[in-house]
Amino acid sequence: MRLIRLGVSAGCLAALLWWTDAAAVLARLRGADMTWIALSLLALTAATLSMAARWKAAADAFGMSISYGLAVREYYLAQLINTVLPGGVAGDVTRAVRAREAADLTRAAQSVMAERMLGQIAILGLMFAGFAVAMLMPGGPDWGASGWIVLAVLAGCSVATWVLSRQDHATGRFVAEILRLARRPAMLCLGAITTLCLIFGFYACARATGVIIPIAGWTTLIPLVLCAMLIPLSVGGWGWREGAAAVLFPIIGAPASAGIATGITYGVVLFAAALPAGLILFRQNLFENLPTKGKPDTP
Repeated sequence: MRLIRLGVSAGCLAALLWWTDAAAVLARLRGADMTWIALSLLALTAATLSMAARWKAAADAFGMSISYGLAVREYYLAQLINTVLPGGVAGDVTRAVRAREAADLTRAAQSVMAERMLGQIAILGLMFAGFAVAMLMPGGPDWGASGWIVLAVLAGCSVATWVLSRQDHATGRFVAEILRLARRPAMLCLGAITTLCLIFGFYACARATGVIIPIAGWTTLIPLVLCAMLIPLSVGGWGWREGAAAVLFPIIGAPASAGIATGITYGVVLFAAALPAGLILFRQNLFENLPTKGKPDTP
């Protein structure tokens, strides 16, 4: 499966470059504006810090007591693993296993799952509101029938989630707890900060490659591209992200090659934003290998 996921990402990128103008993609990447890339990196760093705070709050709700520093450290490590290993969930599994000492593996896993689901609720909620406004108050990008399809799918998911939360079994109670957490002011604030930072990070990558995404696209186009990264049959979302951008960018009047260049830039910035995890690992290994002070053993 790892080879298949790696092959899917590589194959999708190769097919996209063959389908579009590879030279145009390369030209946009070569001429990328480093100022906008730096702004994207700052936004994604802020998103990581916000997601760590959200995980700490979720852990508290499930009876785990973890410090914010621990949450930041483990979140950075999880992000680095998710960007380099197939599937996009290995880092979250590692985060749950490493955090189990704060309570137990079950509650650690629940806190990680809850945090990830809270993130998806925030971005899907924003996307639902964005498409509702776009379809009922035209004036932005012309989505046509596809906009109504997205709205219908999001509405169906919302109804299914609510129905599941009303069921009296372990899964239903877990979903109900997540929905209760999602309504807390602190969670709403963290969800808004995280979502805005992720969206601005992608917008900045588009600006770096010469594309201005209109405000209406912040709540429609960008969330759709980010959701494409959730497809598990890839490595770090590579291939699916660029494919979604290539399909969607023409809606805002930009060529498909611009979408591919933006997706590639965003992927590189995501990896760069997770690199502090390497420093964390180096520091851990350094201190673990330091000799301990004390008297030498006597025979």
